[in-house]
Amino acid sequence: MSKRFIPLVILAAGVLGFLFLKMTRPEPAQVSATERSWRVQVQTIEPAAHAPVLPLYGEVVAPEQISVVATLAGRISERPVAEGQRVSQGDLLVALDPLDVEPVLAQAKAQVADLDAQIRAEQVRYGNDLAALKSEQAILANARRQLERTRSLVERNLASRENLESVTDAAARAELTVSVRQRAIDEHPARLQSLEARLAQAKASLATTQRDAERSRVVAPFDGVVTDVQVAVGDQVSRNRNLLSIYSIKGLELRARVPDMYRAELLGALAEGAELHAYNDQRDIRFRLERFAGISDPSGTEAILAVTGDPAGLRPGALLPVSLERPARRDTIAIPFSALYGADSVYLMTDDSRMKRVTVERVGEVLSANGERRLLVAGETLQPGARLIVTHLPNALTGLKVDVAGELEDAGADNRGPAQ
Repeated sequence: MSKRFIPLVILAAGVLGFLFLKMTRPEPAQVSATERSWRVQVQTIEPAAHAPVLPLYGEVVAPEQISVVATLAGRISERPVAEGQRVSQGDLLVALDPLDVEPVLAQAKAQVADLDAQIRAEQVRYGNDLAALKSEQAILANARRQLERTRSLVERNLASRENLESVTDAAARAELTVSVRQRAIDEHPARLQSLEARLAQAKASLATTQRDAERSRVVAPFDGVVTDVQVAVGDQVSRNRNLLSIYSIKGLELRARVPDMYRAELLGALAEGAELHAYNDQRDIRFRLERFAGISDPSGTEAILAVTGDPAGLRPGALLPVSLERPARRDTIAIPFSALYGADSVYLMTDDSRMKRVTVERVGEVLSANGERRLLVAGETLQPGARLIVTHLPNALTGLKVDVAGELEDAGADNRGPAQ
């Protein structure tokens, strides 16, 4: 065989081998398309009455806070309390030196005594004026008779003109004396009224001074905490100088701004006699909603909450986040926030294991027993026994096939209120 045919033989053998292998190859298995399903967790819907909570951020204030000022000028002789110290009712807070208080009190008493003496002197003077007036009127009558006799004698040339002038002057002097005395008697009521008014003013000043003297020793009017101490023993203070402050530990309040959309609901509950409570995150401090402030602004109205029980170290000025319980609402469900899609949609699981989007009403938030915040929703489509999908799927849509990985209990059961 010629060498030039060898490549052709090899090529032909390769082609025949390929064809043989192709005819003897095994047939591939037939593959059918299957629908993918997503594993989710579900919660069985059990509508009940829940009390939604409203998160608030408030400031602790002390409405019963008293600022102690110096009622008189003087030196601080005692100040047995310190900043932040708790005191009981009747405990001494601060006192002025009695050596600075007693002279002021003695001066006020002396002024009253002086005016009392002036009034008595005026009464004596008035009595003397009445008695003197009778004598002076008799002297005036005698002077007038003497004047008439002298004029008669002068007319008959039995007396000189000098005698007439002398008698006339005596009668005029007697008349002037009576006039002055009568004016003094007529002015007596006005003088007496003026002295009595000055005496009343002096007595009022004495009463004020006695009150200020008594208040120069300040005791705690209630069980409280001392704050804003501005003086020390030995300081010289002026009148009305701020010394310290004290607030009652039993009257602390929390002021938190409530949006206007919730105000009508809360006011209605208060009008019906409901007690609405709030508590901090640790639930160791509780408050009771008492009332709303009288003035509002565009950001809301201040709610005033009173501390119930032990204030547990609260201090005025502290900022505190709390959760206020709103009135309970029936036929609501507490769900995880992961179950919510958009603003008002959730997915239910149908009998054929597919997702179905439904619209719900957002009622508020609720706290579980472990402190976890859950969303409170309501809606006609949330029927008892239905299964709510709580796993958040990015590609969620109606008709998507899902499998149940686990079923959650209604975690809001711990927050259910009584049926209304």
